[in-house]
Amino acid sequence: MGVPEKLAADMSIAEQHEYLRARFSRRTMMRGGAVTLGAVTGGAFVSGATAQAAVPTQSTAPAVESVDGALVAPFGRHLAFGNDPRTEITVSWQVPVAVKNPFIRIGAHPTDLSRKIPAEVRTLYTPAGVGASGDHTQYYLHAKLTNLRPGKTYYYGVGHAGFDPAERHLLGTLGTFTTAPTHSEPFTFTAFGDEGVSYHALANNSLLLGQNPAFHLHAGDIAYGDPAGQGRKDDTGFDSRVWDQFLYQTESVAKQVPWMPAYGNHDMEAWYSPNGYGGEEARWTLPDNGPDKKNLPGVYSFVYSNTAVISLDANDISFEIPANLGISGGTQTKWLEAQLKKYRACDDIDFIVVFFHHCAYCTSTAHASEGGVRQEWVPLFDKYTVDLVINGHNHQYERTDVLKGNSVVKKLPIGGTAYSDTEGVVYVTAGAAGRSLYAFSAPLSYEGHENEVDSVASFINVKDGKQNETVAWSRVRYLDYSFLRVDVTPASKGRYATLTVRGIAETGEQVDHFTVARRAK
Repeated sequence: MGVPEKLAADMSIAEQHEYLRARFSRRTMMRGGAVTLGAVTGGAFVSGATAQAAVPTQSTAPAVESVDGALVAPFGRHLAFGNDPRTEITVSWQVPVAVKNPFIRIGAHPTDLSRKIPAEVRTLYTPAGVGASGDHTQYYLHAKLTNLRPGKTYYYGVGHAGFDPAERHLLGTLGTFTTAPTHSEPFTFTAFGDEGVSYHALANNSLLLGQNPAFHLHAGDIAYGDPAGQGRKDDTGFDSRVWDQFLYQTESVAKQVPWMPAYGNHDMEAWYSPNGYGGEEARWTLPDNGPDKKNLPGVYSFVYSNTAVISLDANDISFEIPANLGISGGTQTKWLEAQLKKYRACDDIDFIVVFFHHCAYCTSTAHASEGGVRQEWVPLFDKYTVDLVINGHNHQYERTDVLKGNSVVKKLPIGGTAYSDTEGVVYVTAGAAGRSLYAFSAPLSYEGHENEVDSVASFINVKDGKQNETVAWSRVRYLDYSFLRVDVTPASKGRYATLTVRGIAETGEQVDHFTVARRAK
C-alpha cells in the first residue's frame, strides 16, 4: 500500500498509517460531516436530531464536477441493525459520483413513501500511489432509522436530487426490510466468512436468499481490497475499487437482509486511519454499543428473538497477524465477559452466538488455530456456556466436537445434539464464502462421506510462532464453497430451545447438520 517492505516489516498498522499520510500529504481524504437521523413512528415520519459523525472530517479530495442527478443510479444498498433490531435499522448505499441532497423514503407500502429523510454522506478518497487504484473517490451514504415498529416490514427507496424512488418509473428500485419481533419467535440466520469478489461468492449469495434469513453474519475478510492481509507489509495490490465490485455483488441480499460483519485481517487498510478501520467506518454503520468505538468499531452485540449475538475483533488478540495486537488494552475481553454475564442472566435469552474472524479451532494447513483466541476468549466461552462460535479466516468448512477446556467432552457426529448448558461449546469454521480454497492434512469427512479419524496433525499460532499439536476434535471437514444456515426454535418453560445448524454447499447440498439444545429458563 505504498510502504517499502523493509520498513513495513517492523511497523505496526498505526505506524504505517502515519508514514502513508506523510508521504501523500498533498492528497488527502475527506470523510464525515453531520449524521442526520430519521425517526419513524408507526406511519408517521419525524425528522431526527443531528449528531457529529463518528469519522472525523479531514481535508478534501479533488473537486468533482456537478453531474445531473437523473443520470446517477444508487447501488450497493446494504442494511445493518442498530443497537436494538426491533426498532433501529441503518440503510447504506453508494453513488458513483457526488450527488446533491441524498435521502431515503420509507413506508409501509410501496405507494406510500410519503416523506424524505436526509442521508449522511461519507466521502472516501484514495490518492494515486496508495496501492493500485489510482485517484479514486467513493461516496457512501447512510440513513439511520429509529423508532420503528417491531416485527414490521417496511418499504424504502434511496435517492437524491434528480432521482426520486417514489416516482412511478423508479418503483422497481425499492427495497424492503423487516424489524425484529418483540417476543421470542422461530427464525433463521445465515453466516460465512472470507467472501471477496468471485463467481463462487455470487453463487453463495444466491442461495442465501432462498434461506429467508432474518440477518446474515459475515465473519470477516469482507471484500479483500487489501489482498495481502498482514496489516503491516507492503501491499502494492491494495485496490479500493474492489469495494465497488463487492457492494454490487452483495446488493441482491444485503438490500433486504441485515448484513452484520466482524472485521478480519484483510479489513485493516493502513491508509485511512491508525487502526486500519477508517475505510470500514465509511462503508458500514454498525451498532455502537461496543467497548471501544475509536479502536474497535466492529465490536458490538444485538439481541434477536431469544438469541444474543456478539461480534468480536480478533485482530486485537492475534499472535499470527499482530498489526493490531493489544489495540484495545484488554477492554474488549473485559467487555466480552460483561456481555456474556448479562446475557446468560437474562430470562428472555436462550442462546448466545459469538462470531469473529480468526479460528479458535481449525486444522487448515494455512492458518489453523489462533492461540490468542484460546488464551483470551475460550475460557470465557466455557465459563458462560456459549452455544455456538462461528469463525472464518481458513477458507474451508470445519466443525468440532463439543469442547471444554480445549478438550473433547463429547463426540458430536453429523446429526447429533449438543446440550450446551451442561456439556460444552461447538466451534464452526465457515470461511469458504468465495475466496480461493485452502487444504486439510486429514481426509475430508462430511455428510454422506464420513471418514472418521482418531487424531489430526495441526498447529496453533502462539506468541513465539507456530506450535505443532495433534488434535482429536476435528469432526467434519469439507473443502468446497459453503455457508451456514441456523434455524432457531424457542421453547416453552422447562423444555428445550434448539439451534439447528446446517453446512450448505454452493451446490445446495447439505454437508453437515447438528443441533444445539438448551433447556429454557
